[in-house]
Amino acid sequence: MADNSYETKAFAAGMLNPAAPKPDEIIGPNGKAADKRYNVYRNNVTVSLINAVADIYPAVQKIVGEEYFRAMAREYVRAHPPKSPLLFLYGQDFGDFIDGFEPAKTLPYLGDVARIERAWLTAYHAADLAPLDPARLGMVDPQRLADISFTPHPASYIINSDFPVHDIFLMNRGFMELAKLDMAIPQALMMTRPQTDTRLILLSVGEHVFMDAILKGKTLGEASALATETDISFDLNHNLQMLLATGATIQINLDGQAI
Repeated sequence: MADNSYETKAFAAGMLNPAAPKPDEIIGPNGKAADKRYNVYRNNVTVSLINAVADIYPAVQKIVGEEYFRAMAREYVRAHPPKSPLLFLYGQDFGDFIDGFEPAKTLPYLGDVARIERAWLTAYHAADLAPLDPARLGMVDPQRLADISFTPHPASYIINSDFPVHDIFLMNRGFMELAKLDMAIPQALMMTRPQTDTRLILLSVGEHVFMDAILKGKTLGEASALATETDISFDLNHNLQMLLATGATIQINLDGQAI
């Protein structure tokens, strides 16, 4: 059970605020003041959280440099105390924080890179559910194909950006050689983890619209119509094969029932 006592709240309130005074209830041996001990502990808590953020966002750190990153992460930590004792859950809104962090305005793609890194870690820790067996599609009445929907795998994510963040992420994670990029080229990607390895799939405009609609629960017919409106060259057969091959879904649904 959580300790909601006044003393506990007072102790925690100052942990991430260097300007907060030591709570009066905190005393050292023999009743002496414990300001120095409290400040050391407070600094250690802040540093450990900064380290946790750095572990989750190595590509962001590589882009801006360690000193810049740790200064930015310190501001984030002070404004966003953890809500769970599990450190891998910390920093889920770091991408949004970066979007609003004034010194990072010159790097408008940075928040999207952070969102990829966050999704990467979340996908890694997602439930180990078996991806949809493509053979199950053969159980659907061909006349009803347009009416089916799919249950997404919990490790599946769509990330869309106005910048080439797929390539930026891969370059700064060491998966792709560094090269000059055209920053005016938008990129969308789908992240999946059908077995044990997380995968990133770069999507065309039509593929992005289709996959995004499917993972949001749209029917096959609805997703296909949306994609065709966006991209006249959209190929439903290719995209359906791609959807099944990537392991992005776990179940087919028809009329509210799994089949």
